[in-house]
Amino acid sequence: MFCFQCQETANGEGCRLAGVCGKSPEVACAQDLLIYVLKGLGVVACHLPCADEGHYCQNRQRIHAYVNDALFSTITNANFDAESIYARIDKGIDLLQWWTDRAASKGVQLPETDVIDWWRGVSGRDKYGAQAQKAGVLTEQNPDIRSLKELTLYGLKGMAAYLEHASRLGYADHDCNEFILQTLGKLVLCSDAEQLTSLALTTGEWGVKAMALLDKANTTAYGNPEITEVNIGVGSRPGILVSGHDLHDLEQLLEQSKDAGVDIYTHCEMLPAHYYPKLKRYGHLKGNYGNAWWRQREEFEKFNGPILFTTNCIVPPLSGADYSHRAFTTNSTGFPGWKHIPADAEGKKDFSEIIALAKTCAAPQAIDNGTIVGGFAHEQVFALADKVVEAVKSGAIRKFVVMAGCDGRMKSREYYTDFANALPADCVILTAGCAKYKYNKLKLGDIGGIPRVLDAGQCNDSYSLALIALKLKEIFGLEDVNQLPIVYNIAWYEQKAVIVLLALLSLGVKNIHLGPTLPAFLSPGVAKVLVDNFGIGGIGRVEDDMRNFGLM
Repeated sequence: MFCFQCQETANGEGCRLAGVCGKSPEVACAQDLLIYVLKGLGVVACHLPCADEGHYCQNRQRIHAYVNDALFSTITNANFDAESIYARIDKGIDLLQWWTDRAASKGVQLPETDVIDWWRGVSGRDKYGAQAQKAGVLTEQNPDIRSLKELTLYGLKGMAAYLEHASRLGYADHDCNEFILQTLGKLVLCSDAEQLTSLALTTGEWGVKAMALLDKANTTAYGNPEITEVNIGVGSRPGILVSGHDLHDLEQLLEQSKDAGVDIYTHCEMLPAHYYPKLKRYGHLKGNYGNAWWRQREEFEKFNGPILFTTNCIVPPLSGADYSHRAFTTNSTGFPGWKHIPADAEGKKDFSEIIALAKTCAAPQAIDNGTIVGGFAHEQVFALADKVVEAVKSGAIRKFVVMAGCDGRMKSREYYTDFANALPADCVILTAGCAKYKYNKLKLGDIGGIPRVLDAGQCNDSYSLALIALKLKEIFGLEDVNQLPIVYNIAWYEQKAVIVLLALLSLGVKNIHLGPTLPAFLSPGVAKVLVDNFGIGGIGRVEDDMRNFGLM
């Protein structure tokens, strides 16, 4: 195996024996082969136009849905179950067979490439392992071409995750889905560095559209987020803990459990669910339990009740962990031995087994108390615009610091806590994602009633930060978003952070700092392009960065 798609990859180079995330070589290779299948579908898509109607058009939509789910299942910490990955490969081969036959019947000449033909004559999954060796990252020998292709692929994974969430709320964008599908094919068909660089940046442009669609889906379904104090303590009733990112799953669980005598708690990236008016109406949405995803092994033992993983951010439990028998997955997630909750044809799920189990469990053990404040998505900040603008004009707010992104296990991430503590009192943090857990419980105070940590929500809500920046640019009458008093000091971990980065670059944002390390998948040549053209940089010592960022 070889995998370097996350920030914690072994030695900052790549995982070869087993994933630092916990995935086995078998799962890693199966995921490589699944991506290979998706690229095969992409090659066919590049040669078959979307002009046909009726049954063919419906099947194209079916392929879009399959591709987004499959990409999502390969995101770091999403799926550790080899069998569920193999099942996706099987389904993809069926789609490839149908689509290549369709092309032949229409007289369409497809290129002679292994990526669309390898499955012919392969009998059984015992042959998948050998084929996976031809599908891995390192089969591309040129380091710069490999880097550009992987950068774009990881952006597509993050984009697919956003589109997957939106689709569960009834929102789809054919053009976004088609871009993903055809770009997967272009990663096979193109090996020109200039064209691949353009493709990566174009992926960022489409990423903005995908994030806008998800924002519309969430706010239409649940209302615009509101400033909210969220309880981080516990109650006396049994509880169910919901992790991941999917609000629709949470809503279904809340509705099914409203008279069951149990409380529902959010975990990590689900914290922002408390900011939405429609979800806040459920009185048994009790609070947020725990901290960032990587601390779940110790915290889930103390929760006592069932845990539902709606998306990525699974940490494989230690052998003999008490909570393994009460862990459930759904959607693109999977873990060996855990019960998977499927959706029916209409997208509805039956959570009765989880609710029944919760009733037999003890109440959660408190690991925190008090409240934290969030809900500063774009509409809420726009409502405070006059107050914010006045604070900037008066000098009460000198700088905004975007500290969005991901948290993680590495000790070097303590940098972000130290950085937040060291910020001068006239600086405000804009955040989204689980990076907030490095500083959202610090007592940083406020500036004239404006909290110094403005939490816009999940990593899925990073679109809000872009809209806030663009709105401030408009209010201050600036020609360039980079003229704003905003510093970008972003922590990254997985592939949704990659699409956020590409989206910001597509909006013209420059001088973004990434940490705690730059991505291992950026070759020296590609990193130089990003530094020279966009001012991408890393991080150093807090004191040095404070001076370099103009914060001191």
